[in-house]
Amino acid sequence: MMRGYLSVRSTCPVCGEALHHHRADDGPAYLTILIVGHLMAPILLFAFVKWRPDPMVLATILSIGTVAVSLFLLPRLKGAMVGLQWAKRMHGFGHVDNS
Repeated sequence: MMRGYLSVRSTCPVCGEALHHHRADDGPAYLTILIVGHLMAPILLFAFVKWRPDPMVLATILSIGTVAVSLFLLPRLKGAMVGLQWAKRMHGFGHVDNS
């Protein structure tokens, strides 16, 4: 379904389903921020209370972790968002029957 890191193909190479009209927009980015924030905040609190590292070390480690988890989740959440739109027949994925 994906042509590049975040770009969706215009049609599915396997079944030929048109994907050009998907409307994922900011949804995947919002979900990524929501999930990563909820994962990293408890880790930050736990690490600071348990080991009391230097703030710069903690910020560096958590920044690398945040970027890594965000880069992992973003294309998967975009695919999930397009898949949800396809399953719910949203934004042109279903045919309109005017009879």
